[in-house]
Amino acid sequence: MHMLPLFISGAEIGFILFILVMVFGADKIPDIAKGLGKGMKAVKNASNDIKSEIQRSAEKQGIDTDFTKDVRGEIDKVKEDIDEITGSVRRKL
Repeated sequence: MHMLPLFISGAEIGFILFILVMVFGADKIPDIAKGLGKGMKAVKNASNDIKSEIQRSAEKQGIDTDFTKDVRGEIDKVKEDIDEITGSVRRKL
């Protein structure tokens, strides 16, 4: 899986952290981070539960849910086409 690049630099991240420390204080930041982590975990668990429920419901109805392989293949074909087209453009620049 590819990570999307952040469009902020290290200095900007440092500045944001400095502002957070100034606003909330150094003793509150771990509690805030823990709360954010718990919230993100709850959202992830909820989305996994929804996915599994949809999967079970589709299997009960006899619907084929193994279409992701076809979609992944099409995505790979499009990526190859884009790389083929942009490859010559990159070399000319």
